[in-house]
Amino acid sequence: MTQEPILRLDGITKRFGAITANEDVTIALAPGEVLALLGENGAGKTTLMNILFGHYMPDAGTVTVGGQALRLGVPRDAIAAGVGMVHQHFTLAPNLTVLENVMCGTEPLVSFRSGRAAARAKLAGLADRFGLAVDPDAHVSALSVGQQQRVEILKALYNDARILILDEPTAVLTRPEAEHLFATLRDMAQQGLSIIFISHKLHEVMAGADRVVVLRGGRVTAERKTGATSQAELAELMVGRRVERPVRQANPVGPLLIEARKADVPMPGGTPLRSVDFSLRGAEILGIIGVSGNGQTTLAHLLSGLARPSNGEVLILGQDARVLSAAKMAAMGVGRIPEDRNTEGAVGSFPLWQNAVLERLSDVRFSRFGVVRGGAARRFCADIATRFDLRGGGPETETRQLSGGNMQKLILGRNLADAPRILIAAQPTRGLDEGAIAAMHAELLAAAKGGTGVVLISEDLDEVIALADRAQAIVNGRLSPPVAAEDLDAQRLGLMMAGVWEGMADAV
Repeated sequence: MTQEPILRLDGITKRFGAITANEDVTIALAPGEVLALLGENGAGKTTLMNILFGHYMPDAGTVTVGGQALRLGVPRDAIAAGVGMVHQHFTLAPNLTVLENVMCGTEPLVSFRSGRAAARAKLAGLADRFGLAVDPDAHVSALSVGQQQRVEILKALYNDARILILDEPTAVLTRPEAEHLFATLRDMAQQGLSIIFISHKLHEVMAGADRVVVLRGGRVTAERKTGATSQAELAELMVGRRVERPVRQANPVGPLLIEARKADVPMPGGTPLRSVDFSLRGAEILGIIGVSGNGQTTLAHLLSGLARPSNGEVLILGQDARVLSAAKMAAMGVGRIPEDRNTEGAVGSFPLWQNAVLERLSDVRFSRFGVVRGGAARRFCADIATRFDLRGGGPETETRQLSGGNMQKLILGRNLADAPRILIAAQPTRGLDEGAIAAMHAELLAAAKGGTGVVLISEDLDEVIALADRAQAIVNGRLSPPVAAEDLDAQRLGLMMAGVWEGMADAV
């Protein structure tokens, strides 16, 4: 680094009880630099950035911004120093407009007049300067995920941020949205903004960052310029070993587990399914590929007992989906990895052991006469932690303290521990690091080999190509005809995601 750094973190150490999240971390950031912070789930990346933004107080270490010491543990001071943060889970008020969200916290509680006109002008100038077009009068609840992220970035810029932190910025974005975001970040850097982004996606790190700092076990273990490294090297540096994703092998298919014929499924506030046809057999993985918002959530809810068909027929394990509740389906052996692990997958205030058995309380191993058997549940949780490399605490740890990836491992583990007959896996690798993705893929393939039928709902072309025995695209609530694995490639799936499938002669 030839320039005087705009930001320095020196000797940062942070412990949560017996867990050391960061240990003696030192990082510098130059003006106009884009720095990627890379590491496994639970490596301490988000904790480090929360210390910088003032959400956490470190046990040791200092932070300087522009050569001035920053008072730690006070977000207001971080903002005043020019530090802005876009969290992985947005902090917007959905019932307010874009302008109102951006202005939140910028005016005194008691004021005889509002500066809305000036704020609107400033917001318009920032949106134009940085290519972040969004309607200031639109309610946030009506915006797409990509547009909401623009609002979060505009909030930081509105507060005169000169250092922008983005935590997993593409975790919920489509590929075109992600590409647009990184083009915007490069423009910002050229205009003097300094950027740190946390990511698990190695291709994004290579394309979007000038430099990469790797954390492992809470410590800085490597630093590389992106022009002098490779995805393979970064993956190895991140997990401490060579990472190879498993290879799918065809399995003899088992009995019919799910059959849908001309099914319509309503979804208030979402995308309904329209006249869909699909089937699933034991020991196979059916890939459902599509751009976010095309009915994937409705499909996952249908197959989990949270939505019911209004027309047509859906049979799950031979029973009519219209009469199956979520509890009944769980008892029948239908497991689910929900798309949103925070709102549908786990209760953040519950300890790990309670979330481990939350969907299994009808199992006599874990409850009897309405009383939860805590000892058995804790042992079950500990077994999941061992098998699925769950890091971040023991059975009594509050689930909210886990990183997103480790929460995903908990959800996967509680479902696969007893070999479900059907597994609904919606965006199962979202937010996972390279090593965890390889492990997740291996578990899904092993489940299919053991006879489980897997519905893989994903936005990742490579993931579907790597895992699926058959694939269907979902577009505006409709499903394409299925295509066999040997006929799948990125170009064909891309066309299917665009709705180009009518008249496909070789569809199976």
